[in-house]
Amino acid sequence: MIVCQSLNVFGQEKIWEETPAQKKERMQWWTDARFGMFIHFGLYSQAARHEWVMRKEKMSVEEYEKYFELFNPDLYDPKVWAKKAKAAGMKYAVITTKHHEGFTLFDSEYTDYKITNTPYGKDAIQEWVDAFRAEGLKVGFYYSLLDWHHPEYTIDRNHPLSPENEEDYAKLNKGRDMDIYREYLKNHVREILTKYGKIDLLWLDYSFPNPHGKFAEDWDSAGLMKMVRELQPEIIVNDRADLKEYEGGWDFTTPEQFTVEKWLEYNGERVAWETCQTFSGSWGYYRDEYTWKNKRQLLTLLIESVSKGGNVLLNVGPTGRGAFDPRVDKALAEMGEWMAYNSRAIYECTQAPEGFTAPPNTVLTYNPKSKRLYLHLLNYPTKNLLLKDFKYKIKYAQFLHDASEIELTEPYSHWMIEQEFGENDINLVLPVTKPDVEIPVIELFLK
Repeated sequence: MIVCQSLNVFGQEKIWEETPAQKKERMQWWTDARFGMFIHFGLYSQAARHEWVMRKEKMSVEEYEKYFELFNPDLYDPKVWAKKAKAAGMKYAVITTKHHEGFTLFDSEYTDYKITNTPYGKDAIQEWVDAFRAEGLKVGFYYSLLDWHHPEYTIDRNHPLSPENEEDYAKLNKGRDMDIYREYLKNHVREILTKYGKIDLLWLDYSFPNPHGKFAEDWDSAGLMKMVRELQPEIIVNDRADLKEYEGGWDFTTPEQFTVEKWLEYNGERVAWETCQTFSGSWGYYRDEYTWKNKRQLLTLLIESVSKGGNVLLNVGPTGRGAFDPRVDKALAEMGEWMAYNSRAIYECTQAPEGFTAPPNTVLTYNPKSKRLYLHLLNYPTKNLLLKDFKYKIKYAQFLHDASEIELTEPYSHWMIEQEFGENDINLVLPVTKPDVEIPVIELFLK
């Protein structure tokens, strides 16, 4: 694998050149993991009313300064966070090194607007990396391309100072120099990719279209990505730097707060994807936000994502003191309870092969290494479950949570017309009483 600056046959620049086999090997840990933790933590955690509070309430840098002067997350203990992530069944984590507000959780040479200049006084990222690595979790960094604090960052439609009138943009941006900001951005990314050892994943956020948006040229995304690939050759990078047309410009796509209908494609080809999701409606800690997903919704989200070849990155927004909201702890514990017995149907799994169709109210996942199929019972059936065209494909069935055998029989029923059963169908005889599992899983051993 090499960093390359040549052009491909279409005249497009190559940022990274590797064979499909090399890319698959580089991304294998991430594909196998399927489940990770997103962490949005910053000055906005004190406001406790959305990570975009500066933008939503049109705060100036001066008005926002109070959060910087007070920031002291005295309960911050990333060792506790890491243990909770691991217990929930998560295999990797991504933390906000800098969000749109411009404040860095790491000790940077290029800004005074950093955590080491707050009352807390320590490099939170160093502590976090050490703690999560100690639990065997892969580590990733989120970095915002946007910056509402930097004086050279040009005002766009997402900026807290964005005007109502079109003609005011030029006036507000007079004297601002994106060249200076681009260099600052690049220096920051170089820092986070050189100060903390091997980094497994980089989550850049984000390009946005006109009017008054920002694109790859505004960030020098191509130059930035070349640097990233040189500094961390094994790193996995998302797709939000607006480099979709570049070879090596991205590794996976990121549907946000969205349940996909099928395996995502780009230019007619299936691609790696990860849906980032919140427990509630906000990424940062939001004290008074109550639209929280229940455990069934969260488990269904994970199962259905894996069944379509995708990952789930589930977000936590710690409080201003650096602790998890009790509602987060409850949700993580509930997911961990299910994963403790059913993770075999998630890790290393993907979409079922062609020829296997899930019965109504069920979802299939498949492990191509063990060649086992997993039938997730979203709605528990009454005793008999018909599997269409499965008869000569499976040799054994059991509940995954306790490895108890499930009887396989010829389809039968009183007073049903014969044509409703095909000669290749088979019946699973289930206990009438649903097992004490939120979503029971049947493990099918294939012939």
